[in-house]
Amino acid sequence: MSQFEAIQAAYQTFTNQFQSAVISTVSKNGVPNASYAPFVMDDVKNIYIYVSGLSTHTQNLNAIPIASVLFIEDESKTQQIFARRRLNYECTATVVQTGTATWIQIVSDFESRFGNIIQLIRDLPDFRIFKLTPTAGRFVVGFGAAYDIDASDLNKLVHVTS
Repeated sequence: MSQFEAIQAAYQTFTNQFQSAVISTVSKNGVPNASYAPFVMDDVKNIYIYVSGLSTHTQNLNAIPIASVLFIEDESKTQQIFARRRLNYECTATVVQTGTATWIQIVSDFESRFGNIIQLIRDLPDFRIFKLTPTAGRFVVGFGAAYDIDASDLNKLVHVTS
């Protein structure tokens, strides 16, 4: 296996080690907000978050439906703090309508992954599911080892050379 093939394989499984993602949003007044949310991901790399309508990031997504999503290697596992392995996606956000087939499937995925807490959340009227659809991204594995994610094929990396 070539080095690029190994990095491509690492990209495909990188998010498996995380239960939550760091999400960045912006308010209608241009105020940035960094937060986090538990997530599930589908086969085409859409990221689903199940969040309270009372949270700042949910209010921001309702006003401006874009987000940056970050998955980053645990500091205790990194060999070099200045070069932590990380994956970032730029996303558009849409609300998954409650009761639809997609909503039912995603709630089931959340329940499989996070257990009984989802039974409680699904009955709370302010909780909703957002689908974060990646439009671009970058996978960084170390110094000089950054890879853009091909916007036409989110499974494909392109080495950044300049």
